[in-house]
Amino acid sequence: MDKEKVIPFEKFTAKYEEWFAKYKFAYWSELDAVGSLIPSGTGLEVGIGSGKFAKPLGIEYGIDPSIKMLKISKKLDLKVVKAIGENIPFKNKSFDFVLMITSICFLNDLKKTISEVKRVLKDKGFIIIGFIDKNSPIGKYYLENKEKSPFYKVANFYSTDELIAILKELNFSNFSFKQTIFKPYWELKSVDKIEDGYGKGSFVVIRAQNLT
Repeated sequence: MDKEKVIPFEKFTAKYEEWFAKYKFAYWSELDAVGSLIPSGTGLEVGIGSGKFAKPLGIEYGIDPSIKMLKISKKLDLKVVKAIGENIPFKNKSFDFVLMITSICFLNDLKKTISEVKRVLKDKGFIIIGFIDKNSPIGKYYLENKEKSPFYKVANFYSTDELIAILKELNFSNFSFKQTIFKPYWELKSVDKIEDGYGKGSFVVIRAQNLT
């Protein structure tokens, strides 16, 4: 990850944390959608940040390039390391699953990161990716307004189909999909529904299995 992509998380840590409280129904909707695809076993979160997903989902391990974010997650007793997704500091076949939530847009090399995820996954382990689809209403809103956000102006957004293509290229299979956030997140007055598939909800969760 480039330094310019880390700086916003170091400089605007409080702003990042405030989003989860201000838009709690969006956060809880995303958390429920991700949780519905989390398998059993030992997990790692790439881009763990302040542990907003890892802690409630029972994930012990995480990496992140932001020191300020890691200080918060360490207080949650999570086992975290300063590192980037393109160079995961764990041995081959260490984890039953690896989670990535809204972190793919900040990577320098998505394909290399997924290759690293594949390396640290056990045979038949799972990768789970939660993200805002760039073709969804919120994805389009972020793209149109990215210069106004200290976080997203340095981000690269992806569509679900683009992610599927990369995962298939790296021999992941047995795909499962969940989607949520069917209206602008700032309009949510309760936790949103979760549906199978993708193409309607702005927040998509992909789970795919490492079979090679």
